[in-house]
Amino acid sequence: MKIIVCLKQVPRNDSLLKINEQANWIEERDLTYEINESDAYALEAALQLKEKNGGEVIALSVGPARVQSVIKEALARGADRGLHLDDPAFAGLDAFGAASVISAAARLEGFDLVLTGLQSDDHGFAQTGVIAAELLGAPHVTIVMDIQAAEGGLRVKRELESGYFQHVTIPSPSVLSIQSGINTLRYATLKGILGAKKKEIKVLDAAALGLDAAALAPKIQIRKVYLPQKNKQTQIIEGAPAAAAASLVEKLRNEARVF
Repeated sequence: MKIIVCLKQVPRNDSLLKINEQANWIEERDLTYEINESDAYALEAALQLKEKNGGEVIALSVGPARVQSVIKEALARGADRGLHLDDPAFAGLDAFGAASVISAAARLEGFDLVLTGLQSDDHGFAQTGVIAAELLGAPHVTIVMDIQAAEGGLRVKRELESGYFQHVTIPSPSVLSIQSGINTLRYATLKGILGAKKKEIKVLDAAALGLDAAALAPKIQIRKVYLPQKNKQTQIIEGAPAAAAASLVEKLRNEARVF
């Protein structure tokens, strides 16, 4: 089984975020980065599938030179090789652009399974895996909680609302979006860290992927990022209990709109 795992590099959860001078995103110069949370669980799911069924796990990441750190971490945890998709045209991609790049690499590489995290910790669109599946013409399942190999494909468990789950059998090749918390993440061992230095990381640009850079222009733009204004307002409702309660309900319904 050939599994491609998509890993996004995002700012660490404890990073101090500041708005940049253009006021359209956060200032990235002084940030430290890590693997996106749900992508880390996707990597662990891929490694467990490999251990049970054999095959190869390929860690893929899109972005500048710094994203190689998350690829190397994946290699240290047990991935077999890396794909680094690096091109100036890949800067500032929206979900459709990222999916276009990922699907082009997956098509070029060949795959039985592509795993993505459910959503990223920064933008949180939760669309990249869905769009990549459509571009690849492959079946897709979201909010995946468990993956088991089945005859001719995979049997997956997905989370629904109100504590319900759905079991789906899909053919291969396919694309899955993995929910956080479905497994226990492993740490890179010293042996894994040393072994990662010998593993291949292939770098591909837009030309190598057969992509037109102009076609990757974002269809969604973030025009302004700002901090919400802090304000407080206190109202004291006086009068008889029944009248005060009725007034409170009216304000909650029509002003606060909580029900």
